[in-house]
Amino acid sequence: MRVIIDGVEVSEADAAVTVFDWGIQRGFGVFEVIRAYGGSTFRLDAHLERLQRSAGALHIEHPPPGDIADWARSAAAAGGDCLVRVMVTGGSRDALLPTPPRTVVLWEPVPEVPDRLRLLPVTAPWHQGGDTRGFPGVKWLSYAPNIASMDMARRAGFDDAVLVSSDGEVLEGPTYTVAWVSHGRLETPSLELGILASITREVLLECAARLDIPVKQGHFPLERMIGSDEAIGLSTVKQVTPVSRIGEHEIPDGPVAGKLAGAFAEIVAEEVGSG
Repeated sequence: MRVIIDGVEVSEADAAVTVFDWGIQRGFGVFEVIRAYGGSTFRLDAHLERLQRSAGALHIEHPPPGDIADWARSAAAAGGDCLVRVMVTGGSRDALLPTPPRTVVLWEPVPEVPDRLRLLPVTAPWHQGGDTRGFPGVKWLSYAPNIASMDMARRAGFDDAVLVSSDGEVLEGPTYTVAWVSHGRLETPSLELGILASITREVLLECAARLDIPVKQGHFPLERMIGSDEAIGLSTVKQVTPVSRIGEHEIPDGPVAGKLAGAFAEIVAEEVGSG
């Protein structure tokens, strides 16, 4: 079993959503990606709470969170060490074939991640930035500009992009968040910038507290990250991965990233048994 649609297990060949669904036509829908270790989900409740907030902001109906949690756990159990993707589409608005939103849950293999990331700065005028009048923090299906920036970075020989506002402030990666160490302090862009409230970012802050590392959340120019003592990328896929290069600038390899990664692994080990 790899795919569950609206609570029904379907074969990969039959895993489909109508082309009339606005999730496909317009990217109107929301999603989450949850890490599973040995078939057990990590921070599932936090991911589903964010899914609810995203769906609520767009007024998209979805099944009860308890049902989605059960489906996610079933997918994780089938996938082992995997990613569990949960998607809630916007449904069809076609006058001839109206359909309700669909909830799709499936597991995916964990992609390979480099030991150290090479990032290309990309100006992101489409990003919410500091303007909170729209839909800040909504994790919706429409990731086209972000993915295009990631692909551009890879074509240029980098592993990924790091998004920068029009006035030069560090935002986040296309599918991840960032942090860095400066003079012993962990710094990361503030949620006030409209970046996603990353679950991994939240775990990282817990790691810093365990290690007595001071933290500063704020608005930082790209030069601050480039001039850091060490930098890291954070996500469900990347977990805690050091950065080796930002554009043409080399980033030092320091001890803090390794300590944070170790603390992250400890938290996973403590929680993963309960899903």
